[in-house]
Amino acid sequence: MSGTYKTLALTAVLAATTALSAFAPTQARAEDEIYVPLFTYRTGPFSGSGIPIANGMHDYLRLLNERDGGIGGVKLRVEECETGYDAKKGVECYEAVKGKGPVVVNPWSTGTTLSLIPKAGVDKVPVLSMAYGLSASADGQTFPWIFNPPNTYWDGASMILSYIGSQEGGLEKLKGKKIGYIYLDAGFGKEPIPLLESLSKEIGFDLKLYPVPADNIQNQSSQWLSVRRDKPDYMVLFGWGALNPTAVKEAVKINYPMDKFVSIWWPGEDDVRSAGPGAKGFKTLNWHGVGANFPALDDIKKHLVDAGKSKTDKNKVGDVLYNRGVYNSLLIAEGIANAQKITGKKVVTGEDVRRGLEAINITPERLKELGLEGFAEPLKLSCTDHNGHKATFLQEWDGEKWVRATDLVEPLHDRVEPLLKAAAKEYAEKNSGWPKRTEACDAPA
Repeated sequence: MSGTYKTLALTAVLAATTALSAFAPTQARAEDEIYVPLFTYRTGPFSGSGIPIANGMHDYLRLLNERDGGIGGVKLRVEECETGYDAKKGVECYEAVKGKGPVVVNPWSTGTTLSLIPKAGVDKVPVLSMAYGLSASADGQTFPWIFNPPNTYWDGASMILSYIGSQEGGLEKLKGKKIGYIYLDAGFGKEPIPLLESLSKEIGFDLKLYPVPADNIQNQSSQWLSVRRDKPDYMVLFGWGALNPTAVKEAVKINYPMDKFVSIWWPGEDDVRSAGPGAKGFKTLNWHGVGANFPALDDIKKHLVDAGKSKTDKNKVGDVLYNRGVYNSLLIAEGIANAQKITGKKVVTGEDVRRGLEAINITPERLKELGLEGFAEPLKLSCTDHNGHKATFLQEWDGEKWVRATDLVEPLHDRVEPLLKAAAKEYAEKNSGWPKRTEACDAPA
């Protein structure tokens, strides 16, 4: 039994025991639990991406209950709300759960996240939009209730361009090149366009946009006919759900060179496997381990999958999107554990967990304690930085599995950071009455 979350808050809780016990008879809690809603989509055209992530999120949190008795001795109450990757339904889920005292919500939709940003501070519910959502919300001074670690979409787009530049002999060598961008024509896909347009003007490459409507993601023949006509030197993909396998299949169909096709971090194994051998060489960004060779994942198999308490097929544990869900819930759990440590309380609130998320400091030693040694790079957040802007690597499909293809690639910090700050300022100015941060800072600098 690991017990890592169970013991983390013990000292702080013991220190508060005397004060709490005096009120226990009259202030007994109806339920001694921490409420964590999960916004998921197991149905519809985006379920191919949604299901494995939902399973990974759910299984990691349930593991903490089954193996450790929860976090800091408190069980988690985990509930899913089906959104179908529809922003309106996502907001409906939020309205349905906010009265139940959620300590965090993770919308799993950029569109839903954009709708929740103005609500979070008012309702005192932190929003975790892990590596998606509004890139500018990495600015904790402007957005104290929004967290989007470990990378923004602007970081991701800049890393893809940095990688492409390295293949040409330097970023400046992209001048005169033609770079195609095929994307979901929704909040998610539109998010990096301002950065791409800014860099295309600065560096001098020709940016070609190929939007795919959300209601027609499995019919991309016209977009790929345009790609065949335009002959871009590289293609960049920002897809989700059934858009991803369709894009890879269409690229194979027109014989687009896979070593020139690079994606943001969302395609999974099934997205490329379905395209057959022609998908070999396709690359995506990633920031965490692939495969099940981690003690924590062994524990998931033992306590949940083998015990019939998981919706996950045993062979899917370790797939890239399943592990993405595990990483997401790892962040939730660390935020809760930190909140317990900071406040001395066992049953924490959304306001407490907001403080705990700002105090995240996932070191290699901490990952080892959690049974995830080598699973990801260290991550430290702060009151001003709610993202981390971590370097990532590219993984390549070898025809059967993902293999790491590069060393860590840093975001183009010098180009992205000023644009993010300007975007955060613009957001606050456009939203009349946007509050200045008044939340205290607990996290060490």
